[in-house]
Amino acid sequence: MTTTLGVLFDGLAYGMLLFLISVGLSVTMGLMRFINLAHGVFAMTGGYLVATLARRWEVDFFVALPLAFAAGAVLGLVLERALYRHLYRRGPLDQVLLTVGILFVATAVAIFVFGSQQQPVVLPDVLQGRLDVAGVELSRYRLFLLAAGVVVTLALVFGLERTRFGARIRASVDRQAVAAAMGIRVERVFQATFAIGGGLAALGGALGIDVLGLDPNFAQRYLVYFLLVVVVGGPGSIVGTLVAALLLGVADVSGKYYAPQIGAFVIYLVMIVLLALFPRGLFARRAR
Repeated sequence: MTTTLGVLFDGLAYGMLLFLISVGLSVTMGLMRFINLAHGVFAMTGGYLVATLARRWEVDFFVALPLAFAAGAVLGLVLERALYRHLYRRGPLDQVLLTVGILFVATAVAIFVFGSQQQPVVLPDVLQGRLDVAGVELSRYRLFLLAAGVVVTLALVFGLERTRFGARIRASVDRQAVAAAMGIRVERVFQATFAIGGGLAALGGALGIDVLGLDPNFAQRYLVYFLLVVVVGGPGSIVGTLVAALLLGVADVSGKYYAPQIGAFVIYLVMIVLLALFPRGLFARRAR
């Protein structure tokens, strides 16, 4: 029982990490209907920034995290203004080709600048070690990941559903001409949305170095995982992305622990079952 609870806890923490990185992709795909396959580049950027700041300038981990978010937000803003905005009205194929190209370029740049080796990170003392909870030893670092995911979820749900900015996002996507006629600066709304999505991905990448690892192939290796979370949860649904990430995280960790020979395929099996039962995702966003 103790082992089972430990595996469940690790799976939830892993799933929460997938959620932190994937939720920005869910927003851009579901709300803005833009297929950004370079989303993992934002996560990789945050990871490299935190690793570099810690190694070269001994910047505290907690100080580096908001810097990672800011770097991802700036990168998202730059890409949106320079490249993405020209493809909003183009077909999915154009968006896929552009973002895959960005993905390959980012991988090559990471290899050139940082080399092909894994990037280490030293966690602060407060996140190291384990806590004994009802006889189960839980990693402090993974508890921190769960807490961060809860905070981000509440902030996003409140921001999209209960604020004027969230209403502007939905209006800009569903009725762009009407939104512009009402005085909403649609282009600014799209900029802010991409910036937030990029910042969250960078934050997730920074938090995940110790769990996911970090090398130049990070964005390519985990792209399928991010897409699985978004598709299973339902593009545009924050709650759906969270539930899907937790389910897939637990399935992945459990499969690799209890059936290591086929563990890597368990997550795909779970995806097939869930999509067979919910073809549009667990919490598909209804068209307005």
